[in-house]
Amino acid sequence: MSMENKITELKSRREKLYLGGGEERLKKQREQGKLTARERVEALLDPGTVQETGLFAQHRATHFGMAGKEIPADGVVTGAGCIDGRLVHFASQDFTVLGGSAGELHSIKVAEIMEHSLATGSPFVFINDSGGARVQEGIDSLSGYGKVFYTNVMLSGAVPQISLICGPCAGGAAYSPALTDFIIQTRKAQMFITGPQVIKQVTGETVTADQLGGPDAHMVNSGVIHFIAEDDQEAMLICKKLLSFLPSNNLEDPPEVPSDCNVEPDESLNTIVPDDPKRAYDVREVIYRVVDMGDFLEVQAGYAGNMVIGFGRICGRTVGVIANQPKVMAGVLDINASNKGSRFIRFCNAFNIPLITFVDVPGFLPGVQQEYGGIIRHGAKMLFAYSAATVPKLTVTLRKSYGGAHLAMCSKDLGADRAFAWPTAEIAVMGAEGAAEIVFRREIDGAEDKAAKRQEMIAQYRDTFSTPYIAAGRRLVDDIIEPAETRRLLAQSLEYLHTKRELRPAKKHGLIPL
Repeated sequence: MSMENKITELKSRREKLYLGGGEERLKKQREQGKLTARERVEALLDPGTVQETGLFAQHRATHFGMAGKEIPADGVVTGAGCIDGRLVHFASQDFTVLGGSAGELHSIKVAEIMEHSLATGSPFVFINDSGGARVQEGIDSLSGYGKVFYTNVMLSGAVPQISLICGPCAGGAAYSPALTDFIIQTRKAQMFITGPQVIKQVTGETVTADQLGGPDAHMVNSGVIHFIAEDDQEAMLICKKLLSFLPSNNLEDPPEVPSDCNVEPDESLNTIVPDDPKRAYDVREVIYRVVDMGDFLEVQAGYAGNMVIGFGRICGRTVGVIANQPKVMAGVLDINASNKGSRFIRFCNAFNIPLITFVDVPGFLPGVQQEYGGIIRHGAKMLFAYSAATVPKLTVTLRKSYGGAHLAMCSKDLGADRAFAWPTAEIAVMGAEGAAEIVFRREIDGAEDKAAKRQEMIAQYRDTFSTPYIAAGRRLVDDIIEPAETRRLLAQSLEYLHTKRELRPAKKHGLIPL
């Protein structure tokens, strides 16, 4: 054959492989409101930057009709490209090819591209759309999953990993997303370890696939996912925005965005916290006024609503925000909020993202179920995560900060580099009502009008301890500030702490409470 004929053959082979499972299956995928594997890649990456690898990969399975069977790209598109000019590596499962099932070579391709991600210090994005393990390949398929899981752990804390669930993700396949940093799930997708049929057979419970593993189930109930996308296109946009806040790897600082850095006083902050300490407000209104342009990417917005976490920028610098939400359960710390917050803190610390904590917490949630569920060990995760974090840590106490929860929300004693308090801050061992019952029990019991005496003692305790001034006097608060000045002081602190270095004892790793 001449070179011209060989090139013609090459082009013909490529065109056939690009069709994946064929025109009919591609059409069916689109009719379901889903993009194809390569369309997802094109939507995610900058035009003209995609470099696919492993297009001609062929499996070696011979059992159960697999001998000689052509499986284009072995059901997964892998490669590299750019998002906003920054290198990323990707894998995109092709449901039109054997349902996107993961065989040995399929998983080897994924693991190898992950290794390239680690070697080049670039984020890894895995687009999941698969029926699960390729059962025809038996234990080889299982081994392939193991390689992917192992490599997920090798990448953890070194480069950001983002999973997009755009179709089925069942059985062992669900563990790879769980090992990544963020999961984005579309309305067309389900994710679970065992499906509805198996559950009905084993336990007798009847549940639909969406009730079991749909995005609402995982956002509200399990807390497994971090973002919900209406469709594939929105999933790609969320992924792009998320990556815009993150460094490419743990050896870099997050990217800075040009900013006019307007830090003029915002008088509206002076009126957000109600005069009545029992009245709720939305802490996100504080966050929106502090971050650049009110641009805040909230993470796990539908899970553990008493805690708000997410990314924003102050004067162009990425920050991770953790805040108690008084609108939900008065902002109390419970098991779910503690897990949500501590994991986010550890991610930010791993990738050099400064932490800003807004505090309005009445304590840890009391209750039998919380105690039986392990609030002690789960709450301790917050103490561990903040204490272990070496990035700049800025704390602003807005209102209540009581007891152990005061410490758990990055107090000065847990390493806050700057601890500010608004004049409305109440920093104490417990609320005035409970404290008065203990401290002034004798006076209250001996009074003729016990109710009036109780209110008098509550007021006395609040005036004495439920203010920021005692804490400031003990150097547990660096400064008591006018709320309107919050953004300016945070921006200034980030600038001054930009070169912070903190050495820790040499060890493999600490043992976070589980």
